Amino acid sequence: MLLPTLSLAAQSECVILLHGMGRTAFSMGAIEVSLAKQHYHVWNKSYPGLSQSVEELSAPAIEAGLDYCRSKQAQGIHFVTHSLGGILVRYYLQDHSITGLGRIIMLAPPNRGSEVADEMKDGFFYQTIMGPAAQELGTDANSLPNRLKPIAGEIGIIAGRTDGEPWFLPGIPGEDDGKVAVERTKLAEMKDFLLVNVGHTFIMDDDEVIRQIAYFLKHGVFDQSRLLQGDDGNLKK
Repeated sequence: MLLPTLSLAAQSECVILLHGMGRTAFSMGAIEVSLAKQHYHVWNKSYPGLSQSVEELSAPAIEAGLDYCRSKQAQGIHFVTHSLGGILVRYYLQDHSITGLGRIIMLAPPNRGSEVADEMKDGFFYQTIMGPAAQELGTDANSLPNRLKPIAGEIGIIAGRTDGEPWFLPGIPGEDDGKVAVERTKLAEMKDFLLVNVGHTFIMDDDEVIRQIAYFLKHGVFDQSRLLQGDDGNLKK
């Protein structure tokens, strides 16, 4: 019995998942299950996002995933990231190349920083609990995300927008997901962009987002046919 075409292709491909700040691999579990069912090799492990800087986090987290993918003799290596995870990939690719690098899907990435870091970086809680990486995610021109150069790979970015996000920070300019402004998620080198009505904290659990991840991995673009016709650009649910 022949497997579907997607399954045959996916068997030789590997996806590295990188969770967001203060989260664990568990937060990417729904994506992991979805991709595993489609016969991708999937690496999903926690990294100590609250205790180290982006520089300290990036190589160990990513190279562990690369070692796994290579052990599976994967011909294509992709990334799906949430929030800080996207910054780790961008940082790593400044000075490293990855043989077989394919597609990079970033969920709610603070690619141009976050007003949350601007507002809270001097506070006791943010300094002591959120750790060094959180201090690096400001919006000023000298912040780490804004100093990073364009990277290789086919990049798809999914940003959220909502006014019902837990721990919502008011006053973020324009549309936002409660923590990151929509415009600050974007990269000049991105291949495609999608806006969904989901908050920052749970964007990785949304069924439509998970479906769009699979679509981008296969096609290199998002399924824009799911967008409603209209000025608001709402995504069908």
